[in-house]
Amino acid sequence: RRTAMTTTARMLPPFMDVAEFIVWPGDGTGTRYELVDGVLRAMAPASDAHNTIVTRLAVILDGIVRQNRPGCRVVTSPGTQPRISADWNFRIPDIGVTCAPNVSGAVMTPDPILLVEVLSPGNAADTRENVRAYATLPSVTEILVVHATRMRAELLRRDAKGDWPMGPVMVEAGSRVELESLGAGFLVDEVYAGTHLAG
Repeated sequence: RRTAMTTTARMLPPFMDVAEFIVWPGDGTGTRYELVDGVLRAMAPASDAHNTIVTRLAVILDGIVRQNRPGCRVVTSPGTQPRISADWNFRIPDIGVTCAPNVSGAVMTPDPILLVEVLSPGNAADTRENVRAYATLPSVTEILVVHATRMRAELLRRDAKGDWPMGPVMVEAGSRVELESLGAGFLVDEVYAGTHLAG
């Protein structure tokens, strides 16, 4: 028996590069995709908590940027192109911060300095793989991963030599995330306002 999902899967191009991906009209279902090594990867629907956390993060970061980095801007779902196998990869983190100007018609967010992902059980493997891809971008100095099922954040930061650490700094509830890229920080608990995790 042929299901709608099977039919949709057969409609997907088997392989494409970034230029083709950018002009691809989609599969007609409204599903969002990333391009991973030339292959389309569906982005799982996010939970209400996930979306609330993304919104809270965007608001918090926007306030920090306006005060500390007025020449920069916060972008939700910024298109990024990893440095390795760039022609075959187009990734979409939850939030990015860039200090490069917006250009008419641009699809990708140029030169992000901070990229943020919200980690949910349904996207954990893809998120971890994306973080490794983001680390190849020369402009990125910090990567923040915020958990959607508990009050916890993970922060990766390049050192003075430009190298990434072996593992992230874990920031638990009651502690602050300090973002050197923005010259400020915020309390982890602030991110979870409006979710069931806030109590």
